[in-house]
Amino acid sequence: MATILITGGTGMIGTRLTGMLAEKGYEVIILTRNPKTNHALPGVSYARWDVEQQTIDPAVIAKADHIIHLAGAGVADKRWSESRKQEILHSRTASSALIVKALKENPNQVQSVVSSSAIGWYGPDTAKSLAEGFQEEAPADGAFLGDTCRAWEASIEPVSALGKRLVKLRTGIVLSRQGGALVEFMKPLKAGVASILGSGSQIVSWIHVDDLCRMFLFAIEHASLHGAYNAVAPHPVSNKDLTLSLAKQMRGDFYIPVYVPAFVLKIMLGEMSIEVLKSANVSAHKIQMAGFDFAYSTIEKALAQLVQQR
Repeated sequence: MATILITGGTGMIGTRLTGMLAEKGYEVIILTRNPKTNHALPGVSYARWDVEQQTIDPAVIAKADHIIHLAGAGVADKRWSESRKQEILHSRTASSALIVKALKENPNQVQSVVSSSAIGWYGPDTAKSLAEGFQEEAPADGAFLGDTCRAWEASIEPVSALGKRLVKLRTGIVLSRQGGALVEFMKPLKAGVASILGSGSQIVSWIHVDDLCRMFLFAIEHASLHGAYNAVAPHPVSNKDLTLSLAKQMRGDFYIPVYVPAFVLKIMLGEMSIEVLKSANVSAHKIQMAGFDFAYSTIEKALAQLVQQR
């Protein structure tokens, strides 16, 4: 089987993806600043890279058949101070630059690079996007996340000139029990409170973590894919519908819907509240036309599986 080199392999998405790849028989090498000596999964190993020093183990570049690029500071982990915003941008562009540099400077057999991006590329909904969903050819938004996604995608683009097939997956809100938005949505529900954010009418373009990981694998295994694809489920929902669907799964009829006003979110989250309150109806049409089949196409099916996880 092929060897897959992963950046960001110890994060929420990377951990699940590594497990899936290992189950399918791929050899997985995770790039990290602190390689581990004991490996939990057969076929998984760790190699050193240092984004700040722009160094990487050349042996793993020589060995890799494909690269999956997930590395980047968590967008929702901290408030967006100016220094934090710079960290979010730099962590993505500098890690991409290191991949490009390594492929330029080292003999390799890498066939494809599949890079994470985000639906932050798109701005707030328009009449057209509400009717049709944002398509991949739409221009990047001029706000912070749009600018970040544009620079992020541009930073990995030079691998195409090196003869590598490049796929960019613009990821929606990832639903997982291991972290991210779903865990935050679940916290107040443990006390029976369904927290609807703002008006609750804003559209959330989401994806189950397993479908996202399967999409990365699909991009590796299908040489016809190239360019940008939206990594979102085909049925986006409003924040209110997502919250109430989750409440029903967790609490049955025993919950109280509570609206959290926009001004409270602005106080709590600062500039990040813009994204929490933003409506973005993003289309999955292109990836579906490429042949990808979602295991969790509706929010009800996704949440039923996730809530039942132990």
